[in-house]
Amino acid sequence: MEMTNRSLHGDSKVDCVSCDGLISRNCGDSADVSVPLTLPGKRTTHMEGDDLYRLRDRKLLLEDKKRLCAWALGTALFGILLMIIHAEICPYVYTPGSNIALIINCSISLSTGCLLILITAFHYKDIQLFIIDHNQVDWRIAMTSHRIIAITLELLVCVIHPVGSYWGVGLHVNSSSTVPTPSPLCVSSHHGEALMDMELLLSVLMFLRLYLVHRAILLHSKVLLSASYRSIGSLNNINFTFRFVLKVLMNKHPARMLLVFILFFWLTVSWMLTLCERQTKESTGHMDTALWLIAITFLTVGYGDVAPKTNCGKAVCLFTGVMGVACTAMLVAIVTEKLALNKGEKHVHFFMMDIQISKRIRHAAANVLRECWLLHRANVTKSNRGEHRKHQRCLLEAIRVFRHLRLKQRKLRDYVSEMVDLPKMQMIMCDLSANWNNSYRELEQRILSMEQKLDELSRCFQQTSDLLSQVVRHRNPEIR
Repeated sequence: MEMTNRSLHGDSKVDCVSCDGLISRNCGDSADVSVPLTLPGKRTTHMEGDDLYRLRDRKLLLEDKKRLCAWALGTALFGILLMIIHAEICPYVYTPGSNIALIINCSISLSTGCLLILITAFHYKDIQLFIIDHNQVDWRIAMTSHRIIAITLELLVCVIHPVGSYWGVGLHVNSSSTVPTPSPLCVSSHHGEALMDMELLLSVLMFLRLYLVHRAILLHSKVLLSASYRSIGSLNNINFTFRFVLKVLMNKHPARMLLVFILFFWLTVSWMLTLCERQTKESTGHMDTALWLIAITFLTVGYGDVAPKTNCGKAVCLFTGVMGVACTAMLVAIVTEKLALNKGEKHVHFFMMDIQISKRIRHAAANVLRECWLLHRANVTKSNRGEHRKHQRCLLEAIRVFRHLRLKQRKLRDYVSEMVDLPKMQMIMCDLSANWNNSYRELEQRILSMEQKLDELSRCFQQTSDLLSQVVRHRNPEIR
């Protein structure tokens, strides 16, 4: 199960008391469970250290999940390796008295049991983490139908492993016939083709355990472990799933990721094809031929010199062709991105192209003027008609070239104007807004200074009028 981004809803929310005495989480968030009252009219006190303990427990559970996922992936890979050894050596060491196949198959079964225990422990830790994140008490709340189906399907996938050697041992004990014919999967031919097909199918389906790779990448990625990523992702409602982590890795290292996937897929599917085709005794049962067939099928070439014979081999080649088409599309996208110019390179390139086109337009305009002058001189001198037609033809060609260059320049400038991205326009608008704000403040300061000066002038005028009235009264006492 993919781990999603949990933004610690229960870790950072503060308890709020409503007017009627009830306590709600996040001041009325209906998605969270309310805290019950101990007595009528009394509420339980919130311990300040509870959130710290929950954060500590959450961190420990995440570390346990990472450790269990790593152990589960290692156990799954070990079981697949034992299965490959079991399939490779059994056709050569199979004898009625040999117990090598039984020992290897018992080891595969033991690793499968350990893998099931690790998967169960992983989901147990996941349920504990769910309880801590949502501040629940009953673990059965976390057991939704989706979670139960996912756990059951995961356990069914992990329990698949070849068990044909157990029937082979029973046959050897209960039968006194001649030595059985060795088969590609250590299954006696007395059991018929049905058991051999079942053993082949179980061996191929063991590769489904590789789904644990995506969980390990998710839990050990720096994106999930970074607090900055989680904080910004929670603000933007981003779930930290494997799809998001894969997109980040493909954006950072696209060629490296695609190369690793193609090489691993090529080797794995080639071995599957050899396992499917080994019982036919054809050339496709050899690794070198299978590598060639998978390569030409993956590249959708299909020369037709080699073809699978069994239904299992045909299914493997069909799956390879589908994956080849998808990987080819991804490869084309990566190559296109690598060959594309960035913004700075585009600006430089189009700026130089604009300069060159401007020079060519000036030359074309000069050619038009020259041809007009030559045509005018031919009309004035009244030369022969051949020379007159020649100058007319050259003038029309110069006009055509001039118009073509002007149209090319217009298209180039239209494309350059479309390249202006939104962040750049936002920065320009922010600069303009800042300049306008500064101008407005300066204007306000000037208006305030003018008001102050006007007030001073009005006071001066008032004082001057008072002085004049006093002087006039002093000289003419009769005037009141």
